[in-house]
Amino acid sequence: MERSRPLARRPLVTLLTAAALAASGMTALSSAARAADADLARNGGFESGLDGWTCAAGTTVTSPVRSGTAALKATPAGADNARCAQTVTVKPDSQYTLTGHVRGTYVYLGASGTGTTDVSTWAQSAPDWQRLTTSFRTGPSTTRVTIYTHGWYGTGAYHADDVSLTGPGGETGQPPAAPGGLTTGSVTSSSVALSWSPVPGATSYAVYRDGAKVRTVTGTSTTVTGLTPSTAYAFQVAAVNDAGESARSATVTATTTEGSDGGGSSDLPAHALVGYLHASFANGSGYTRMADVPDSWDVIDLAFGEPTSVTSGDIRFDRCPVAECPNVESDAEFKAAIKAKQAAGKKVLISIGGQNGQVQLTTTAARDTFVSSVSKIIDEYGLDGLDIDFEGHSLSLNADDTDFKNPETPVIVNLISALKTLKAKYGDDFVLTMAPETFFVQLGYQYYGTGKWGGQDPRAGAYLPVIHALRDDLTLLHVQDYNSGPIMGLDNQYHSMGGADFHIAMTDMLLTGFPVAGDANNVFPPLRPDQVAIGMPASTNAGNGHVSPAEVTKALNCLTKKTDCGSYATHGTWPALRGLMTWSINWDRYSNWEFQKNFDAYFG
Repeated sequence: MERSRPLARRPLVTLLTAAALAASGMTALSSAARAADADLARNGGFESGLDGWTCAAGTTVTSPVRSGTAALKATPAGADNARCAQTVTVKPDSQYTLTGHVRGTYVYLGASGTGTTDVSTWAQSAPDWQRLTTSFRTGPSTTRVTIYTHGWYGTGAYHADDVSLTGPGGETGQPPAAPGGLTTGSVTSSSVALSWSPVPGATSYAVYRDGAKVRTVTGTSTTVTGLTPSTAYAFQVAAVNDAGESARSATVTATTTEGSDGGGSSDLPAHALVGYLHASFANGSGYTRMADVPDSWDVIDLAFGEPTSVTSGDIRFDRCPVAECPNVESDAEFKAAIKAKQAAGKKVLISIGGQNGQVQLTTTAARDTFVSSVSKIIDEYGLDGLDIDFEGHSLSLNADDTDFKNPETPVIVNLISALKTLKAKYGDDFVLTMAPETFFVQLGYQYYGTGKWGGQDPRAGAYLPVIHALRDDLTLLHVQDYNSGPIMGLDNQYHSMGGADFHIAMTDMLLTGFPVAGDANNVFPPLRPDQVAIGMPASTNAGNGHVSPAEVTKALNCLTKKTDCGSYATHGTWPALRGLMTWSINWDRYSNWEFQKNFDAYFG
């Protein structure tokens, strides 16, 4: 996974000039506010933390403040302008005034989605609090507008306070009707699947367990996890829109089954959403606190544990420093948030490696150090398991190592041994996941190691022996279907990133199995569909190979329903496909949770 990817942006002078020209053309409101006008901005003084605001890299501070006891502080990075925004309900064809007070260099205040001309104003240099104001008129059908502040790339922190949007309040209407048709589906020892009928006008649904709200979803189904075996539960659902929440549905009950089916995956929902959380560093997406990760994320991979040196096996996990992540929580808060996620049925893992974390267990001493150091991290933070994200040159095959079922290369053999030791130490509930690149897995259909006659890249297919040796212990394999070159599929055609076809072909290979290096007598067996999730970038900023939500849905439809398959013919249909993985939770938050929302809409 890549730590950062710079955003394309226009020259500073161009954007500043455009902003100034836009501001000069605004129509000002009369200074006498109309009787129907009100301040529509929620928590504009940041007295309630960031309630109502979505911030890429922001927090609240008690000094400096313009009024009250708090203000916003947000810190732009090299590829992030530290945007904080909220969406407000407005009236169509109405006039509004947006004001706020700011401190810092190149601080912006603006509104988008107005239905007419989006507006912004800015302070080039504000060593003390400076008032910014602009105005706009909504379009004839505009009912929601987004107001925001942001700074400029890499220019240092800015502050904002007392943000207000003055104008007539929008019509929020009435809450929707209560949902009907609530029924239970699949029931396990730790989860219950629910579904219900759609409600006209509902934008989301609140799910209640024994009278307490446990999650909010956009679709009409969900799986409630984190339950106790052999226990009876009562469930209700309420429909939600801008006006509020409906009455709750009729109650349905379900009793979880006994025991566990092992493998570290029994507690996962039938369809899981996996995401990486930037826990040890910041980049253009901004730092996200553990407590702020939405309930939709079933597996949270902490990125990253890294070695003290390439061959030491000594893995360290250092949380992001305050200088780099101003809104980072304390260790105590971080650990408490992990426990809260686990109490809600989520899995939190330490991910080892990443783009910068090359790990080569060349000796048994390095293997043993790996086991002890990873165990220390797991124990200190109370984690559920381990994700192996070895990239680059961490894994490669010796020239004489040609059988993936019987590997001989020390870095491969020692990694397998270390993972089996960790699995044995923590037991059946230990969650083990892997996130290899396509080069190390699917490329093995054509090439394996240096090849029979030498000359090939020794890393080709190098993950295959690790996956195969641990297939009975493996909870999830989520290959990174991104930052990849063209890969030949089982149709003997090359498939490239950018659409559903690539994900369909790559996933079909894992679920069908394939001859390694074209040898029909040496076949990599298929994985179970519940062991496989598809790895995708959350946004265009996160990595090469991003696809739109519509293409994600096509891939899922093809693999689970055999519809929308396009040019690639799959070798089966797998409704039990576990779900999706993305790099990363932070980048998805930066993109207004587009990836998460699409997953929720599809699976519930």
